Amino acid sequence: MPLKTFKPITPSARYKNLPSFEEITKKTPEKSLLVPLKRTGGRNNTGRITTRHIGGGAKRHYRLIDFKRGKQDVPAKVVGIEYDPNRTCRIALIQYEDGQKSYILAPLGLEVGQTVVSGQNVAPKTGNAMPLSAVPLGTSIHNIELIPGNGGKVARAAGQLAVLSNRDGGWALVKMPSGEIRRFNERCFCTIGQVGNRDHMNETSGKAGRTRWQGIRPTVRGMCMNPVDHPNGGGEGKSKSGGGRQHLLSPWGHAKGQKTRNHKKTTSVFIVESRHKKK
Repeated sequence: MPLKTFKPITPSARYKNLPSFEEITKKTPEKSLLVPLKRTGGRNNTGRITTRHIGGGAKRHYRLIDFKRGKQDVPAKVVGIEYDPNRTCRIALIQYEDGQKSYILAPLGLEVGQTVVSGQNVAPKTGNAMPLSAVPLGTSIHNIELIPGNGGKVARAAGQLAVLSNRDGGWALVKMPSGEIRRFNERCFCTIGQVGNRDHMNETSGKAGRTRWQGIRPTVRGMCMNPVDHPNGGGEGKSKSGGGRQHLLSPWGHAKGQKTRNHKKTTSVFIVESRHKKK
């Protein structure tokens, strides 16, 4: 999907690169698949901010996405491709032969009128869901389950794809979008193809206002804060904590680049090759 550029008739239009939305075929969402989305402002149940820079933005509903693809061996027709304000990729509305409708992530190349199906012995075509044990080696996949029957959790953002590289003793080796090679139970389901809207990473808002419409609040530098608010705060004038040299830290005191993953994490046994290149 190409991006749309604008004539620089205003300062915000000069660097603005927005999606053309030419793949969108249905503008109004399916009412039966909408649920209210409560605003949190980044706060947890005690009122403490746990995720910064969240607040405001346009009102929106959550679209119920079928990540499990549990209705197996029942063909479904693609009714339309829609915009989803809650995620970076597009979603596809599909209708099964019995009339039931559901949303799935729209892979690259999926068009209205195509038929998709989920099952153990289906063809490895774009949009079809099948277990890793049945996927041909070297196939691009997305929406991969971590636990069989638990619904897809991996490679769901715009433009993401993973590649099935090998199978061994009931396990499937998958090269993740980050470059990490990870083991999955070969009974886990996945969807064939690459997630659509590949040019999302090249979008440029052009102005701060559009970012606020999306519910993203400004980011304040720690150096501008007081010592009580940030490890880099305080000092006289534009100083690094009283004039001495100081490493940049996160609000929680971690140095930039410092690894925060727990080395005792149980899921580390599934990582065959780390995404971090050894020097």
